[in-house]
Amino acid sequence: MSFELFLAIRYLMSKRNNTFISIITLISVTGVMVGVMALVVVLSVMNGFRGDMMSKILGVNSEMLVLNFTGPFDHYSDISKKINKIQGVVASTPFIYAQVMINNSGNVSGAVLRGIDPATVPGVLNIKGMIRNGKLASLVHNAHRKFPPVILGRELSKQIGAYVGNTVKIVAPEGKLTPVGRAPNTKLFMVVGIFDSGMYDYDASMVYTNLKDSQELLGMGNRVTGIAVKVDDIYHTGHIAKKISKVLGYPFTVKDWKTMNRNLFSALKLEKITMFVILTMIVLVGALNIISTLVMVVMEKNKDVAILRAMGASAKSIMSVFMLQGLLVGFVGTFFGLVSGLGICQLLKKYKFISLPADVYYISTLPVQVQWTDISIVAVSAVIISFLATLYPSRYASKLNPVEAFRYE
Repeated sequence: MSFELFLAIRYLMSKRNNTFISIITLISVTGVMVGVMALVVVLSVMNGFRGDMMSKILGVNSEMLVLNFTGPFDHYSDISKKINKIQGVVASTPFIYAQVMINNSGNVSGAVLRGIDPATVPGVLNIKGMIRNGKLASLVHNAHRKFPPVILGRELSKQIGAYVGNTVKIVAPEGKLTPVGRAPNTKLFMVVGIFDSGMYDYDASMVYTNLKDSQELLGMGNRVTGIAVKVDDIYHTGHIAKKISKVLGYPFTVKDWKTMNRNLFSALKLEKITMFVILTMIVLVGALNIISTLVMVVMEKNKDVAILRAMGASAKSIMSVFMLQGLLVGFVGTFFGLVSGLGICQLLKKYKFISLPADVYYISTLPVQVQWTDISIVAVSAVIISFLATLYPSRYASKLNPVEAFRYE
């Protein structure tokens, strides 16, 4: 152990006559600890919100969509085969998307019709795990059924009062051309399940039907709106989208989840950065206390510094002593801040004792997701701030003149 580190620990741990300095040192450690703890907890909760929202959004919407500039297209089976051969693509499924009206005994609401293929959609979307009071297999097309099946969103089901076993009427604006003009298509459907994604906007508007039944209702023949694609890495969708566009060519276009939800995730990222900057101010408070502590220690140890300089200690060594003392305060505060912050995150994740109002938030408890990249950034930032706080007092101590210190002795 170098004598600089030995003196720094000795000055930090020794029982001084001036207890006021010891109190300020404790406040400095506490300030750094609270700042680091707050940063770890808040960033982990925000990561949890982002991760939970991503899982719900990507559970309903696919990671990538293949669309056609001209509108609905046919021969989608051949196109799906080409897409599935591309490296990075896991699975694909055709879909139909349309705006409709749904009616149950006079209770009318607008809805989004999603025609899906029950055989291939589980490989792309997590719809199967979100269906309540029913099964995805119930959507399988059967021409002998009296009424084709439909799955309603949970909130939409409540709005129109339609539950499993009820019959609802779906009205599509794209209707048949008659002598008196275009008339909307109307068809009766049997509710076979309730869809619950946990996202109010989806649960209040989504209606799932079989692909064939959707085509018949909308008069689309054998055409589909697009093809949903799942990839092996959601953070490399841009690269895979370029490959798909190159293989399919014009008039096909590819959109990934980053493009479709750019505003939402950009807002979450900006909020996270803002919270990091604001909460770093707490660490700065601790750093200011480090400056105060070191200045007082330098004044108290004025004679000690003079003796060390007279014995041959260099100005650099004296500066290192007080820098190490301040860094020790920063390290201790950062360590206990990380331990307490990670401990709180573990408690929030395990016991979920903080509940959220269901009528305001789409979740009932705080989601927590610890990312070690954020933990590393917080720890390094706290240590750097503590180091910067030591520069002025250490430089001041290194410039003390031993002759001036002994003049009146």
